[in-house]
Amino acid sequence: MRKLLLTALIALSPVAFAGPECTTADKAEWQDKDQFQENLKAQGYDIKKFKVTSGNCYEIYGWNKDKQKVEIYYNPVTGAVVKEEIED
Repeated sequence: MRKLLLTALIALSPVAFAGPECTTADKAEWQDKDQFQENLKAQGYDIKKFKVTSGNCYEIYGWNKDKQKVEIYYNPVTGAVVKEEIED
């Protein structure tokens, strides 16, 4: 029984923790990541960490203009927010 439970947890864990899929567009179509970050900073974001995810998203960790802690996934082509988590 333990082995079955462990196997099920291992099989489901990538699904449970995977971030969103943002685009299938070629990276040549993506916005420049440095310019993208500068635009966010100009909007009042304080970026602690920026990364490109396995789901082809730009992801930031930091604070928004209201000083709320955020984790946001962006479509790197359009700049649209795909997923946002705000911690009060």
